[in-house]
Formats: sequence, structure tokens, C-alpha cells
Amino acid sequence: MKRALRVFAALAAAISTAALAADEGQSGRRASHPEKPSWDFGITAYPTIVRNGENYTSAIAVADRGPLHLEARYNYESIGARSAFVGWTFSGGEAVTWELTPLLGGAWGTTQAFVPAFELSVAWRQLDFYVEAEYVRSSNELTDSYTYAWSELGFRPVEWLRVGFSGQRTRAYGGDREFQRGPFAQVTWGHFTIGGFWFNPGSEDQIFVGSINVSF
Repeated sequence: MKRALRVFAALAAAISTAALAADEGQSGRRASHPEKPSWDFGITAYPTIVRNGENYTSAIAVADRGPLHLEARYNYESIGARSAFVGWTFSGGEAVTWELTPLLGGAWGTTQAFVPAFELSVAWRQLDFYVEAEYVRSSNELTDSYTYAWSELGFRPVEWLRVGFSGQRTRAYGGDREFQRGPFAQVTWGHFTIGGFWFNPGSEDQIFVGSINVSF
């Protein structure tokens, strides 16, 4: 089975895809809040260890200026694939805050596809929820098209620590599990965030996704 959808993680994100959030407990993959008028950038590497499978590292770079969101990915849709996206962030709320970023992009290399996507984050006090999803519409064979989703439910007991549970719907790793799930933890120090996601703990299909992020 073709190995597609190589992830971070996270996201991270995702780290998580929230690994790029180094200021004010922000969740999501943006490098800055949408109200900020200056350019901000973030880069995250996601070393991934697959039990009984092939290890790899994916990477995501983002650039934000106000609501404008630009994103580039490597080894994400598949090993050897490259992709790029442009999006616009809508946000609101007071007690409960939210951000929604619709994205349009494409992939080339080992995966050639048109990729519409979105990223959504919601936060309330010390709790936050993040989800990203994309539809990879293959330019070669329509049967190779698929839907991918990554989600995180996070809690910050202190400002520099985020823990919680994460899940992803993917066919990247083969085997019987289409939906991977497990705990994660992230630590932020200044402009740096380091984290790890442990999917399918205790099973033969264990996957560990690390995240190393810097934002500037």
C-alpha cells in the first residue's frame, strides 16, 4: 500500500500542530495572532518513529501577516511530497475564542494533487481544541484521493506546559488502524516548543511523532 500522508504532528500542527504557538497560550498552527500586522514566521520538524515501519521526518513552515496565512510542507502528504497553501484567518470570541483558517493549496513530487483544507482552534480558559483537515484530490488517479484529519484536545496547567490527547485519521502507516490516537505533551520556552505525540500506546502499531519548533 502506498505510504501517503506522512505527518508531523502537529503537530504537530499541527504539535501538534499547536507547536507554533509560543505566545499567550495560543493554539493552532499560526505563528502569530491574526490581529498582528507584522510578519511572523514558524518552522517545525516532526521526526516520526513507526514501529515495524519506516521512520521519517516531515517539516512545516508558516508565515503570517495579520489574517493572511502562508504554509509550506515537506514529507507531509507522502514521503518526497512537497505542498504549499494560502489561507485567510477569521477569529472572534471573548470568553471562548476561536480561529478558522480556510486553505487552498497543492502538492507535487511523489503526490500530485489539489488540496483544499482548513484549520480550526477553539480555546476556553486553560482548555483548547484544534483540528486540521484536508482533502487530497489526486491529479493522477481519483481512487488515490483521500481525506486526512488531525485533532488535539489540550490543557495548560501552567503557561509553559500543554498536555492532552490527539488523534489522526490516516492511511499512512498501513495495518488495520485507520484512526490513530494517544496522549501528547508540549513544553514552550521563549520562541521554542518541544513536544511528543504517542499514538496507539501498548499496541503493535505504536507511532511516536516528535515536534521541534521555533517561531520568530
